[in-house]
Amino acid sequence: MTIDNSLIKLESIKKVFYTDEVETHALSGIHLDIRKGEYVSIAGPSGCGKSTLLSILGLLDSPTEGSYTLNGQPVANLDHSQRARIRNREVGFIFQSFNLIGDLTVFENVELPLTYRGMNSADRKQRVTEALERVGMAHRMKHYPSQLSGGQQQRVAVARALGGKPAILLADEPTGNLDSKNGEAVMELLRELHREGATICMVTHDPRFARHAERNVHLFDGRIVEESVEGDER
Repeated sequence: MTIDNSLIKLESIKKVFYTDEVETHALSGIHLDIRKGEYVSIAGPSGCGKSTLLSILGLLDSPTEGSYTLNGQPVANLDHSQRARIRNREVGFIFQSFNLIGDLTVFENVELPLTYRGMNSADRKQRVTEALERVGMAHRMKHYPSQLSGGQQQRVAVARALGGKPAILLADEPTGNLDSKNGEAVMELLRELHREGATICMVTHDPRFARHAERNVHLFDGRIVEESVEGDER
């Protein structure tokens, strides 16, 4: 791998949780390199460290040891406000439970992260409209989340992640609350975004959806035990 094309670089990442004098080693010696424009899935059984790893990638948590470089910038030791700023500008989150705000319209949900940036109204409107058009939800921008199906809510959540034009999209079980038809539709949307150049890292326990990614990283007991590239065995 060429360092110049590396968007995310984790080296010797460890995460230990301390509770009642018990040490839980959630991650042990993780080395991971994600290149710009790559689509990576992180898979493994429940409790293997997938969510912990995604939280560190998204700057929601810090490693106990190791280094993390995002877009050329070391981020492991940044303070809370610095991490929040980078999270708002560099990372787009897609959650299993959508995490839309019920009393905001579709437009307002997608707009909110841009408001935190201090972006002016005209620029926000253009960004939000473009993002909703990309996911096929522009015609629902005045609706509220309760007026949408689960699949539509997840599309809005994807639009919210896209609105900030992040360096990477982090998807945490994005099909977990959807039926198979809507799950496939959301996966197809992620594939389209990847074909358009988006960098995506997705946590999933479903091997059907893991296969949509270019590269599969398998975790077990906090360690990467296998990596495979789709097409290697074809």
